[in-house]
Amino acid sequence: MIASGAAMSNSPVLAVDFGTSNTAAAVYAGGAVRRIPLEQGDDTLPTAVFFPANGAAMQIGHAATRALIDGAEGRFMRALKSILGTALFHESRLIGGKRRTLADIVTAFLTRLKTEAEGRTGLTFTAVLSGRPVHFHSNDPVRDVQAEADLRACYAAAGFTQIDFLNEPEAAAHAASDAQGVGLIVDIGGGTSDFTVFRRTGAQIETLASHGIRLGGTDFDQAISLAHVMPLLGLGGTLKRDFGPGLLPVPNAIYVDLATWAKIPFLYTPETRRAVADLQKHATDRTALSHLATVIEDELGHSTAFAVERGKIAANSGQDTRIPLGFIAKGLAAPITPASLTAALTDFRTRLLTAITETLAIASTPPEAIENIVFVGGSSLMEMVTTTAAAACPQAKHLQAEAFTAVVDGLAIATRP
Repeated sequence: MIASGAAMSNSPVLAVDFGTSNTAAAVYAGGAVRRIPLEQGDDTLPTAVFFPANGAAMQIGHAATRALIDGAEGRFMRALKSILGTALFHESRLIGGKRRTLADIVTAFLTRLKTEAEGRTGLTFTAVLSGRPVHFHSNDPVRDVQAEADLRACYAAAGFTQIDFLNEPEAAAHAASDAQGVGLIVDIGGGTSDFTVFRRTGAQIETLASHGIRLGGTDFDQAISLAHVMPLLGLGGTLKRDFGPGLLPVPNAIYVDLATWAKIPFLYTPETRRAVADLQKHATDRTALSHLATVIEDELGHSTAFAVERGKIAANSGQDTRIPLGFIAKGLAAPITPASLTAALTDFRTRLLTAITETLAIASTPPEAIENIVFVGGSSLMEMVTTTAAAACPQAKHLQAEAFTAVVDGLAIATRP
């Protein structure tokens, strides 16, 4: 539900889908949704920032991604939404030559978004309706409440005085005009999976139940990276002991962080470099550990993550391909196939099926009553997601919404008088 009635305001309300991977903004004007091109004429921009090493101004969106790809010196950050509600969000760190918190960075991102939206529309926005996952954090109500409070504080610091939230799958239901009758929204974003059972009659929407879990595309990327790429960097290897016979396993903590979008920037520290040097010294496969050392020393974690993401997309389309890692070592690549992709994501299938089943139970709606399943979010395009939803509601018709803009469209519709 909308927290305090943004839709009733007479002033223009900015609809914002602040996502883990991408962000979009829109306004309801002239009886229709007007998406606001925030950068390069696109309806969405990456939720990413880049701080040049020379202390120049923070770059956001596509400009931030280009700076990383072009090899510019500086700090790239993505998936900041996943840190909301954690202590890390308020820890001060030296970033871009200045001590700042992740809260400061999200505020700066939202400030730029507000300024751009006002410049593009000629309007002044003091009210915002923001999407939010049903649960920022699964099974942790205290952290969940803190996450919304963190995001609310960032919006306030960015200059908004009226701040309201609407669950993202409920917003998507507003935009699903073709899904008449009883439907299920399956919204798989970068950091969360959200579900809403709704009944639509004409333009009238009734939400029957909403549910969500902390599982999304960044988790898919992590699992794929750990299964395919990190073994080439030493994961699963062994270490020689300083004293005595026998071998020890290579610790996996560094690899887990390196495969996690939000944690990559925090690996580039003297402590991590010393730890990797020690692993390399004791490794039975020193070549693989030298690859890890290169990634840490040359700060190639995000380049690796982007390569994994591209490999995921290719394998999901049915291709046998390779994840190219030549930027780490000449000729280095990780094979990936539809079968190996399926194997890496097997555990997630069960979690998604359970979450859908729980949503239907909360709504007191049997699977056979679902007439339409509406897929929303970039990660809803995964074959694993569509087949899991089909298994949960085998009689339902599948509708593919505007994957990256359905939520912001629905948020804008929800603001209309």
